[in-house]
Amino acid sequence: MMNKTSDFLRLLDAFITIYLPCSVGASPNTVKSYKYAFRLLIEFMYKEKGIEADKITFEKLNYITLTEFFTWIESVRSCSASTKNQRLSAINSFSAYAQNRDFAAASVFRNSVNKIPMKKSQHKQRAIFTRQEVTILLALPNVNREISLRDKILLSLMYASGARAQEICDLTVGNLQFHQKGATLNITGKGRKSRRIGIPIACATPLKQYIEHRKISDKPERHIFSSQTHEHMTVSCIEGIFKKYITIAKKEKPSMFLAGSYSPHSMRHTTASHMLEAGVPLVVIKNFFGSCISTVDSDLCGNFPRHG
Repeated sequence: MMNKTSDFLRLLDAFITIYLPCSVGASPNTVKSYKYAFRLLIEFMYKEKGIEADKITFEKLNYITLTEFFTWIESVRSCSASTKNQRLSAINSFSAYAQNRDFAAASVFRNSVNKIPMKKSQHKQRAIFTRQEVTILLALPNVNREISLRDKILLSLMYASGARAQEICDLTVGNLQFHQKGATLNITGKGRKSRRIGIPIACATPLKQYIEHRKISDKPERHIFSSQTHEHMTVSCIEGIFKKYITIAKKEKPSMFLAGSYSPHSMRHTTASHMLEAGVPLVVIKNFFGSCISTVDSDLCGNFPRHG
C-alpha cells in the first residue's frame, strides 16, 4: 500500500505528465508554467519548512502553509499579483485533480486552496499599434539582407494573421495552401486546437516568394521561419525581433509608438482592433482568432462601434 508521501508526488507526476498534455490538451508552455509553480512550492517547503520533496503530504499543505507559500513568492521571489494568480490557478487545478482521484487524502488540500483568493492586479492597458505605426514598422527591415527579409515577412504575416508568436514559430510549409486570392493557414493554437484562417494576396505573395527563396517549397515539414542557429524558431527570437524594430521605430519617430510596452502579442491585439474598426462582425473576429472574446480583448468592444 502506498504511503501518504508517495500519494502527493505520484498524483503530481500523473497530473503533469499525463493529465495536462493528454487529457486536457494543454500546450507545452502551459505545462511548463504549471511545473514551475510546483517547483516553487517544493522549494518553499524545503527552504522554509525543512520538508524534503518526498516527505510532502497533502495534509501538510494546509491553509496556513499555502498562505505562507503565496506570501513567500511575493516577498522573496518578487512575484507580481498576476504571477501569483497564475501559480494559484495551477495549484487549484491540481487540487481538483487530486481530490477526484484520492478524496480522503487530498480533501484538506483542496479545501485549503479554495479559501485562498485571487489577488487583485492593476489592469494594464494593452499596447496597440495605429495603422500608421504598422506601416512604419513593416517598412523598417532592409530586404536586401537575409535576416531582415525574414523579419519583414514575419512581421507582415503576424499582422495579416493575428497569430500568436508560438503559432508563427510552429508554422510549416505544409500548413500553407496558396490560391488566387491569397493563402490559407492551418494553425495549431492553445490547447492544440486547430483553426484555418485566410490571409490576403498582399501578404501571401511575398510569403510564397520567401518560401521559394529559401528553396523549401517542396519540403512540407520545414518551418517557414528559422533563427540563425535553429531550424525551429523560438518565441524568444520573435520577441527579440520585435524589440529590435520597436527600438528603431521609437528612435526614428519619437512622437509615435507611445502606447506602452510592445510585445509580439501587441500585433495580435492590433489585428483584432483594426478588424473591428473596419466593421468586421465580432463573431467573425472571434472565430478568426480561435479564442473567446477575452483573448481578442473585450476592451476593444467598448472602444469601437460594432458593424454588421
